[in-house]
Amino acid sequence: MHLDMAESGTKPAARERPLALARWLLVVAAMVIAIVVIGGITRLTESGVSITEWKPVSGTIPPITAAQWQAEFDAYRQTPQYIEVNGPAGMTLATYKFIFFWEWVHRLLARSIGLAFALPLAWFWVRRAIPKGYHLRLVALLALGGLQGAVGWWMVKSGIVNDVKVSHFRLATHLLVALLTLGGLVWTALDLIGHARGEKPHRLTLFGALALAALALQLGMGALVAGLRAGHVASDWPLMTGKLFPDGVDWSEGALHAALYDPFLTHFLHRWWAWVVVAVLVVMGRKLRRAGQRKVSVAVHSAFGTQVILGVVTVMSGIALWLAVLHQLVGALLLACTTWGAHALGRRG
Repeated sequence: MHLDMAESGTKPAARERPLALARWLLVVAAMVIAIVVIGGITRLTESGVSITEWKPVSGTIPPITAAQWQAEFDAYRQTPQYIEVNGPAGMTLATYKFIFFWEWVHRLLARSIGLAFALPLAWFWVRRAIPKGYHLRLVALLALGGLQGAVGWWMVKSGIVNDVKVSHFRLATHLLVALLTLGGLVWTALDLIGHARGEKPHRLTLFGALALAALALQLGMGALVAGLRAGHVASDWPLMTGKLFPDGVDWSEGALHAALYDPFLTHFLHRWWAWVVVAVLVVMGRKLRRAGQRKVSVAVHSAFGTQVILGVVTVMSGIALWLAVLHQLVGALLLACTTWGAHALGRRG
């Protein structure tokens, strides 16, 4: 992602600062990747419903006094998760503070991302530094960030009111909106870098859309696997419980219901759709090399190769926390690299 202006091509207007905008968007993209990682830790440590209220301003300050901590703990003790799981397991206030910490960090980083996007956007807008044609796109990215906050609270509420854990569908929605935002940030930053060189915005080709859709489906299935705790049903690979197709799938409510709700089948589908994604990304890599985009091709290959290895060792480890978190991190990086690849293949003059 080279940021220097090319010597040829039409230069941007004097007030425009496309490279500064691109750098800013890439910083925000890095923050989104960080919150995806923190979100993974929050989910793996069952921390998501530890804070039972959404307080956008006052919630930035964690409990300080013993009375404040006790009040937060008392509110958590009204949730199904505490009543049915953590209470009978003997959760103490000290244990509660641990899960509270991760959810608080997750929400604090979300607020920070909002400010890191909204305040510079306002500054660039007032300074008339935004190139023509990018205003609406940046506002749409801001709106996606706001939607992500709403989806996050919608997800948490499902675990506070309805069940001992958050809805795996809402979890998948929360992750996919974050990744859609990440892809939009990366694509727009790349377009702005091209604008500084006098290039037109790139188009999304049919193949690029196919690659991104295949990867999005895989990442969404990964979220379903996480939400259903389906990674724990088999720790062998490539077999599952000693067989290519696992025993234990509940077909009683139909194949679609099983694909969305049965942990054995969702795990199986997530494992094997991964190879469809690999095949598509191998083709993308070859197309990129033919187009003279070797660096992008190497990035895509490195990301999906690492992700496949992490997926296998995470399962075989019995879902070790640090490996599962790395798997989520590389998933976000793979999305960024695939977006870069799709952008490079959509090059215009």
